[in-house]
Amino acid sequence: MAIAFLNGEFMDVSEARVAALDAGLQHGVGVFDTMLGGVVLAEADALDDDAPEPQAWVLALDEHLARVATSCQELGLSNDLSTDGLSRAVLETVRRSMLRRARIRITVTGGPLNLLRRDPSGKVEQPGSSGAAGQLTILIVASAATEYPEAMLTRGVSAVIADTKANPFNAFESHKTLNYWWRLRELQLAAAKGAAEAMVFSVTNHLCGGCVSSVLLMHKGEVKTPLARGEEGATFEPGATEPATAGAGEVKRAPGILPSPVLPSITRTWAIRQLASEGIVVRRCMLTINDLLEADEVLLCNSSWGVLPVVQVEGRLVGSGSPGSIGQRLVRAWRDELASPPLWE
Repeated sequence: MAIAFLNGEFMDVSEARVAALDAGLQHGVGVFDTMLGGVVLAEADALDDDAPEPQAWVLALDEHLARVATSCQELGLSNDLSTDGLSRAVLETVRRSMLRRARIRITVTGGPLNLLRRDPSGKVEQPGSSGAAGQLTILIVASAATEYPEAMLTRGVSAVIADTKANPFNAFESHKTLNYWWRLRELQLAAAKGAAEAMVFSVTNHLCGGCVSSVLLMHKGEVKTPLARGEEGATFEPGATEPATAGAGEVKRAPGILPSPVLPSITRTWAIRQLASEGIVVRRCMLTINDLLEADEVLLCNSSWGVLPVVQVEGRLVGSGSPGSIGQRLVRAWRDELASPPLWE
């Protein structure tokens, strides 16, 4: 059953209502994230008629919520979003859904307020400042997860090149904001061509990823991925997922390197860790159309399907036209991850 948590209350998703003047509806002011989770029903004790409480699981919950909080802070939506409170709300929403596999979406909007409202002194009030944070709209929805055909993961899919380009000078590009229409439109156009994803490039013609996915490329034994926000000019130890500095705030772009319009992907991070455990180092760098078209393997990562091999780009075969060895291993590893999900009390 699809369950919603809206501003502190649980309800059937059909009953969830957002205010007509909500800033998310009026101006697209908001961020969101999606996660994969579900419940595990424990075996009932033969001597006890009471059914045990289901245990909820959500993959990389802390990482997803940290990304939401970072986006809220960096984009001026809220400076004090409680990830602990959100974590409890997410897990309880999943538990109440009783779905064995659920798609969880959390949406945080500016709520029914004017972002440019001024206090009596004339100072512009910020949503995350004292007295305004409570007006944020927080919506969490747990619904049945999409079931992808096995053939899609084992045989691979085709992709096309998106017409719309990402702008590295738009600070909002590397966050999951409510301005998602252009990505969904590109997916519609891709589907009309029989493709599962549209590959997005920046206005400088550097590869960003798919409309709803991050990307890994394999070429001549080397694995590469586009630079994401926070990785510009940073150095990484082999297999590391964080820059080799004391804190993310210390990472500064090297001269000549543009800010990245690429979202830091949590599933991509999982894939990098998985490959590192096998001794395979992933290099973060700026990639071009030639890197994409000449790749031996192209893999798309997101929290919904995990890892998805691409076997054709704009009618051109990737490698042999079948999923390669690295893609096959990551698909199996993701399947194993779901077979033993992290349980939360």
